[in-house]
Amino acid sequence: MSDHNPNDGPFDTGGKAVAEEGIVLLDGPDGIAISLTPDAAEETGSSLIEAARAARDQATPDR
Repeated sequence: MSDHNPNDGPFDTGGKAVAEEGIVLLDGPDGIAISLTPDAAEETGSSLIEAARAARDQATPDR
């Protein structure tokens, strides 16, 4: 069981993705785990990269 509380803020550690039997498995922090088709994984990956770039542009120096 994890001590992370959603009110603590966003996770600061990334997940790890692996391919297994034609499916992409993503293990994230706090026990988060999802399985994706290869197409869904590519779409998710692209969306995450785009959102990360936008978030960096939005970030203030104190974050």
